[in-house]
Amino acid sequence: MPSLNDIRSTFLDYFGRNDHAVIDSSPLVPRNDPTLMFTNAGMVQFKNVFTGVEQRDYTRAATSQKCVRAGGKHNDLDNVGYTARHHTFFEMLGNFSFGDYFKEEAIPYAWDLITKEFGISKDRLLVTVYHTDDEAANIWKKYAGLPDERIIRIPTNDNFWSMGPTGPCGPCTEIFYDHGEHIWGGPPGSPEEDGDRFIEIWNLVFMQFEQFEDGRRENLPKPSIDTGMGLERIGALLQGKHDNYDTDLMRALIEASAHATSQDPDGPGNVHHRVIADHLRSVSFLIADGVMPSNEGRGYVLRRIMRRAMRHAHLLGAKDPVMHRLVPALVQQMGGHFTELRQAQALIEETLKLEETRFRTTLDRGLRLLDDELAALPEGAALPGAAAFKLYDTYGFPLDLTQDALREKGRTVDTEGFDAAMAEQKAKARAAWSGSGETADAAIWFDLAEQHGATEFLGYDTEVAEGQVLAIVQEGAAKEALAEGEEGWIVLNQTPFYAESGGQVGDTGTYLKPDGAGVIGDTQKMAGGVFAHKVTAGKSGLAVGDALELRVDHARRSMIRANHSATHLLHEALRETLGDHVAQRGSLNAPDRLRFDFSHAKALTDEEIAKVEADVNAYIRQNSPVETRIMTPDEARALGAQALFGEKYGDEVRVVSMGVATGSGKGVDGNTYSLELCGGTHVRRTGDIGAFVLTSDSASSAGVRRIEALTGAAALEYLNAQDARVARVAGLLKSQASEIEDRVKALLEERKALQNEVAQLRRELAMGGGSGGAGGPEARDVNGVKFLAQTLSGVSGKDLPALIDEHKARLGSGAVLLIADTGGKAAVAAGVTEDLTERVSAVDLVRAAVVELGGKGGGGRPDMAQGGGKDAGNAEAAIKAAEAVIGG
Repeated sequence: MPSLNDIRSTFLDYFGRNDHAVIDSSPLVPRNDPTLMFTNAGMVQFKNVFTGVEQRDYTRAATSQKCVRAGGKHNDLDNVGYTARHHTFFEMLGNFSFGDYFKEEAIPYAWDLITKEFGISKDRLLVTVYHTDDEAANIWKKYAGLPDERIIRIPTNDNFWSMGPTGPCGPCTEIFYDHGEHIWGGPPGSPEEDGDRFIEIWNLVFMQFEQFEDGRRENLPKPSIDTGMGLERIGALLQGKHDNYDTDLMRALIEASAHATSQDPDGPGNVHHRVIADHLRSVSFLIADGVMPSNEGRGYVLRRIMRRAMRHAHLLGAKDPVMHRLVPALVQQMGGHFTELRQAQALIEETLKLEETRFRTTLDRGLRLLDDELAALPEGAALPGAAAFKLYDTYGFPLDLTQDALREKGRTVDTEGFDAAMAEQKAKARAAWSGSGETADAAIWFDLAEQHGATEFLGYDTEVAEGQVLAIVQEGAAKEALAEGEEGWIVLNQTPFYAESGGQVGDTGTYLKPDGAGVIGDTQKMAGGVFAHKVTAGKSGLAVGDALELRVDHARRSMIRANHSATHLLHEALRETLGDHVAQRGSLNAPDRLRFDFSHAKALTDEEIAKVEADVNAYIRQNSPVETRIMTPDEARALGAQALFGEKYGDEVRVVSMGVATGSGKGVDGNTYSLELCGGTHVRRTGDIGAFVLTSDSASSAGVRRIEALTGAAALEYLNAQDARVARVAGLLKSQASEIEDRVKALLEERKALQNEVAQLRRELAMGGGSGGAGGPEARDVNGVKFLAQTLSGVSGKDLPALIDEHKARLGSGAVLLIADTGGKAAVAAGVTEDLTERVSAVDLVRAAVVELGGKGGGGRPDMAQGGGKDAGNAEAAIKAAEAVIGG
């Protein structure tokens, strides 16, 4: 009996031998189709090849594509576990021709694989064709030898495929297997076609026409082939099973669930095991492809699937988290072909364990509330919508989880009441937001948030993705389109562009579409998690509904990432150097620099700056991986994570860790250097930062310091510029660079000596040639007091007190008034010997003189006072005013 792994290999090897390029599965998050939440078919990764937008170096390919259907119109979630063939995750085997071969080769390839490679009896097979596709019917008759009664013509769209209202389309042919008369059901197209006797195993799409808006269909110049065969379905057939969950792969996962829960895999809880087995695959592959649980978009769907599986584990009696313990069994089964599972195993296990631990704290309370609500209702009555909404709003139960729990009790939910309660909550949130002080035109962003939901951010994992234009805003009003050259803001369903928040500036870049390209100059986060992209429309303009290829400016994003990651290392280095009181008070992570404000009362010393800079660079050189995990804020803080200033945190947060601590660390393992709550983008490894240089430390506000720094190429440019300055200074000093410090010290000492010498000469000049020398100013008697007054030039105001003291010493007893002419302005000082201070105050002398000099005030002590004025030309009047004070 071939295993599912064998069947996958047989399929790919068969088409590889027939000159097909065997292509790896694309991620579950489509990068080339913004209309899809998840990859749900094999052709998704080839969409642009089929439409001619993209060229590849092969014209035929084969894949085993991983797919998820758990949202939108392709939502099988409610049926999973209860039916034989519904899954949220499945593999789609497919072969593709891009203008190479067509029906005459595609049908024989399919027939030979099924009948020769897989050994399925021809007598059990029948096919359907589109009712007008005589070409396909004739090939089946001629090559496979099928009689007319086993070639069923279907006149409906079940056998006609289209990519959309316009574009490529064409007829299909489907291959069915007849399980025999003992199973109820009829062939396709019959009234009993919904039975299980005839099961479709392969669909071949003949991409033959192009559909136009006016209804015309024209032949494509290069018709193509797109086929899809579910691995689980063909596996069940080849293993002699009628139920996909009985295949070897699914059975291994079911038995792993049974072992972990100590429950019989085929007992009363078999449905629970089936749900767990299916959902384990979905959540593991989604996490491996970069989706993390959240309350929006893809992350919300992931969380719904997780919680549904976890509730079924709870129903099996599991008291502790179970899902993470099943991951090794999945990796053993599928990790050989899908190596990303093995690479992400630790992340998958940790994410599942954290999510299930969180969910279990609320599950019991939520289920008790559900039981209480049901007990108060008449037998068989539907659960009121308000109660279902309370479960959703308070306990995080999605509506479908409540519906699943009620299904086992034969109950339903009043979904209209649930919708009404949800609308009421939104109205309350809008009213609260409207009074928050936002600008009036910001109301449109709240409208868009209600209409479209939050923008899904893809930029943690990619810088290139497709997005669909949901809205255009210009000058606060919605528009349907922008003409070439016009500026406005666009809202997309998903984007790789980071919107400014948490200190990190918004991304810039470009958008592309088949008939034009434009510039994205900024990205801002608006109300309700809506990302607004500031655009300048390129050729052909922009319109609502356009699908765009979005390209983030890689070089700019790389510099921003380096600065943001360096900020985390800087924060921790400051805490270790200065103390635990250090906390972030603001930041800027731009492409050209980083700025970090933090609580600290005084300037950093040279030694502290050197240590911080050395520590950051040491962890950069460590080149340790930068890892991100999702957890609750409380869990993150319990591990020692630092919260960033100004950030608002919801039910879950991204926790970024980097560096292996050389001393005591944080985190689960206790050796993480930096652990912070952060929603920004970061480098993959600390070595990607390159280098770090701290350029300034200054005061930002009372008790807050501000550091500015550079990383990477900017840091090296700064250091090179510093080296060039040092070289130029060395040249001016005619010394070696290593001798600059000693040479500058010598020059400063020489300058100080010269300044002292000049000051001494000025004093001697002012004293008239020296202390006691002839030619000095003469004192006169004023009311019995010796009064010496003089106007000086060539001296500064700070020289006057020393001159006053010298004059007082020479006089022995008296008063002195000196006025220095400092380029038209005046500095004045007065001194009175100790024996006269009770009769005359130096302060009074200065204040009288200052008025005449055009100044105000003046002050000091009775024996020494100073002041100033703006008009030194009135020095004589100032002297007379002081003299009048002494004369009384």
